[in-house]
Amino acid sequence: MSNQTISPGALLAGRYRIAELLAEIDGARVWRAVDEVLSRPVVVDVLSAEDERTDALFDAARRAAAANDPRFLRVLDCDIHDGTTYCVREWAGGRPLERMLGAGPLTGQQAGWLAREVAEALEHLHRAGIQHGAISPATVVVTDAGAIKVVGVATEAALRSAGPGSPEDDVRALGQVLFASLTGRWPGPTAAWGLQPAPFEHGRLLTPRQVRAGVPRSLDDISDRLLGDPPRHHAAPITSAAGLSAALSGVIGSSHEPPSQLSDETVAIAQQNGSVDDATVMVPNVAAPALEPDPVYTRPPANSTPRPPYEPGPDARPVRRRQGPVPESGAAMGNGANGSGGRRRAPEEKAKGGWGGRILILLAILALLSVVAMAQFLAKDAFKNEQGAGSSPKPSVNQPPPAQKLKIVDAKDFDPKPDGSGDEHPKDVPNTYDGDLQTTWDTMSYKKRPDLGGTKEGVGIYYDLGSVQDVTQVNLALVGDGTSLDIRIPAEDPATPGKKPDDWKKVGSVKDAGESASVKLDPGTKSRYVLVWLTSLPKADDGDFVGEIAEVTIQK
Repeated sequence: MSNQTISPGALLAGRYRIAELLAEIDGARVWRAVDEVLSRPVVVDVLSAEDERTDALFDAARRAAAANDPRFLRVLDCDIHDGTTYCVREWAGGRPLERMLGAGPLTGQQAGWLAREVAEALEHLHRAGIQHGAISPATVVVTDAGAIKVVGVATEAALRSAGPGSPEDDVRALGQVLFASLTGRWPGPTAAWGLQPAPFEHGRLLTPRQVRAGVPRSLDDISDRLLGDPPRHHAAPITSAAGLSAALSGVIGSSHEPPSQLSDETVAIAQQNGSVDDATVMVPNVAAPALEPDPVYTRPPANSTPRPPYEPGPDARPVRRRQGPVPESGAAMGNGANGSGGRRRAPEEKAKGGWGGRILILLAILALLSVVAMAQFLAKDAFKNEQGAGSSPKPSVNQPPPAQKLKIVDAKDFDPKPDGSGDEHPKDVPNTYDGDLQTTWDTMSYKKRPDLGGTKEGVGIYYDLGSVQDVTQVNLALVGDGTSLDIRIPAEDPATPGKKPDDWKKVGSVKDAGESASVKLDPGTKSRYVLVWLTSLPKADDGDFVGEIAEVTIQK
């Protein structure tokens, strides 16, 4: 019997009844089977005894037997029978992460918890001197109960001829899994595991928060410390499973209980309600309110694959939501005769008003209109009397003209090297002059100090007015308290933006601003470019310092 002739129904080694083909890896086949001796489902890796990977598979199976963390699926048997090499592993009912991400990214809480569980398991594995060698969305499984299982310790790498790898390789691979879980994109130059490649800019991988809005800043920083080459803002890279486990525990806690059931229903709810904006907030596993829901923007679901069975839900862009009390099922939600769970309706007779009530409302409106008309008459009469007393308004020619809002035709983030990284969330810059206070641009997270961690002079955005203009004032809508900033224009040619901070001169500033600021500029200020230069940032909820701008207007 060869691995090519094995088919469903065949009995391997007199014990394992072949049931279903799960995957093929370079000629090797992975089957779901039943151990007829112990009456339990198993997974069987099968390849020809003459395959050059046979010795590597036996060696990997021996090493994997020492993995005693319950999150790893154990190797149960490995042998050669009738010209066929086979390796038997535990079976876990559930869904591989690869399949779940085909329906869209996880919430920040779910992605962080999943990565922390795998990191803890790898920490124990690495202490025993063993590497997994092939961490990916295909080898991380979420069981029906929401627990995490890691498939193919050492054996997966042997089947893929990848070599045993190193602990650092495992940690970086888990960083890729975390990035994919947060964004639904693969952090590589080509598509992988059913995911499209993540975008790069100037040869550098964008952070999860730059790829997908709503990713928690704390997880964005951890992802950059795993995959950044080098990490932004001089942050220390994370290269060990113990370091990653500690970093994630500091964000999402150390509980082994799933944040919410990682099931088809949970993924669908997360996509309907949008990703949470804080890694410490869970998506409630309840139906959305029936009245006045927040807007949800959907896109077509990703292409599905036939195995394993899992119905993908629609993807959605994250929506900022105010956290409110979750209604109890027995109090706020009713179960009608048709089985639906919508809000209870008030009795029909209470919804209607009598004629007496309507007449009273009409009389009240008429009385209000009378009061308004009388007030207008008295004000007009008083104004006439004031004019008759000899007062006269100043001639309009002496009044200053009303301020005129200048049109912003373009804008660019400004984080010049070598102190800066060269960019600071460039895709979000248009949010600062789109007229919508709900859309924002924010800086990276900076540690320990409000002055951008002491790593550089500042960071900001410069705005292009299209031509040299008179500029008198800059108005800003900010997020958080304690933002300090300068308003600068080019020091030499007002029609050419500076390349370094010293190429700009300060024409106005504000210290410790709240959620709004108006900066009057020096008289006679003329420029095509206006730089909003943040020098001190508010403290975020996670203890880091982050600047955020909602809207900028520039006046003539």
